[in-house]
Amino acid sequence: MKNIESLIADGGNISMGAVFAVECAATAADNHNNTVAMLVRRDGETLNALLKRLDKAIGKFYDGDEIVDEINAE
Repeated sequence: MKNIESLIADGGNISMGAVFAVECAATAADNHNNTVAMLVRRDGETLNALLKRLDKAIGKFYDGDEIVDEINAE
């Protein structure tokens, strides 16, 4: 999970757990606490699979400044 490793090495952070009304989410923020990604755990999704999706979402941010936000998308 190279993108997660890079984010943390650059002073960013990730978090997993309840966010607002979402029972389980994975979030990532850069070293300035700006949102990089916010993912909602899917029914039946393992935590490992959620972390892999988070890694890909962080990669989208690094590649093109695209923020993946599944929490506020609705």
